[in-house]
Amino acid sequence: MKKIKILVGKLTVEATLNATKTAEAVYAKLPINATTNIWGEEIYFTIPVKCPAENPKALVELGDLCYWVPGKAFCIFFGPTPSSCKGEIRPASPVNVIGKIDLDFVESLKTIGDGVKISVIKAEGSD
Repeated sequence: MKKIKILVGKLTVEATLNATKTAEAVYAKLPINATTNIWGEEIYFTIPVKCPAENPKALVELGDLCYWVPGKAFCIFFGPTPSSCKGEIRPASPVNVIGKIDLDFVESLKTIGDGVKISVIKAEGSD
């Protein structure tokens, strides 16, 4: 499992990528620098990775890191989105789950707004 760090605003969020092909493709492109977009309790941003659907999920879990195929976007889910029904976290369309953030950071992500600089980097010693 590969470890990454997400630097956004004044936060440094630790996360672990899973062993999927999509996660490997994302890891290979790090570091990635972008600007946040907010959709409900999701941060997403376009990344320079093009992957096909890989076991896409219509519902995700709190703290999931995902890749949204139609938008070539990295997504961080920290609560419900406008598409969610009560008690669920629903992406705009099915996503490839690529990892998970440390759940200690979930609440602090709610302070991040649109247009904030965000970087995803390899954690030290993760290679």
